[in-house]
Amino acid sequence: MALAELGAIVLDCPDPQALAGFYAEILGGTVEGDADWIDLRTPAGQTVAFQRAPGHVPPAWPSPDASQQFHLDLTVPDLDEAEKHILTLGAKPLDTDAPTRTWRVYADPAGHPFCLCAC
Repeated sequence: MALAELGAIVLDCPDPQALAGFYAEILGGTVEGDADWIDLRTPAGQTVAFQRAPGHVPPAWPSPDASQQFHLDLTVPDLDEAEKHILTLGAKPLDTDAPTRTWRVYADPAGHPFCLCAC
């Protein structure tokens, strides 16, 4: 029997509205909140929240001295098409040079790593 239920995944960032907008373009859903806290409620029912952190320092990837802390795996039907779109939204490639691999690593505009994974 579970003790708790996952309410949301929360990402610290300098600009919650901007980062919520980035992920809303990728995942869809609705964005609501204020300048310090934004909830993105996805069509699949998950909530990803974005919390203002004025001193936010993006994780280093890859780095044994400053771990990535966490990352999101986002499943897509076409890696190449999804990559084109996320790059126009401000994502930065981190590890995308293995053409036969079924996943690629990027950083969102606040520096959090995430993966696009082929479904």
